[in-house]
Amino acid sequence: MDTENIAKHLRLLWRTDRVIADIRLRHLLVGLGLRAFAALIAVFGLLMLELAAYLALVQITSAVVAAASLGACNFVIAAILLAVAARAPSGRELELASEIHSSSMDALQLEARSLQSQISSVINHPLNRLIPLLIVPFMTFIIKTLRSHGPTEGDTASSSTSDARAT
Repeated sequence: MDTENIAKHLRLLWRTDRVIADIRLRHLLVGLGLRAFAALIAVFGLLMLELAAYLALVQITSAVVAAASLGACNFVIAAILLAVAARAPSGRELELASEIHSSSMDALQLEARSLQSQISSVINHPLNRLIPLLIVPFMTFIIKTLRSHGPTEGDTASSSTSDARAT
């Protein structure tokens, strides 16, 4: 586990999320702008068309039939405009950003699993990491102490001669 890799993946994840959000926001703004413009055109255009159509239909049929047919045409036009505005965003930018986002998430999950395994090994066996740190210096100290205080070959011979003189 490397904190540098985690930070790099988090930065990459943040940037791709920003790119994805920016693409979606631009798409929503364009859709909203199209809807507003379509509504404006629809209001003025339909008022004029309806007035002309109503005046023409009133001469041919009754006023009720003329108003009903114009209302049905208005619903059809509104449905077509809403269908155009509601289409899904398509583009390579969004696909690329989504791929980078998913690969960054996979890398972060891998780093998290590595961190989890390291933490669980320390939690399950907390002395495993301390034993080499404690035993190696302790054993070195014991070996040095035994070497410095232990009898040498010359010490053994002189002690045996002094024991022989005393008897």
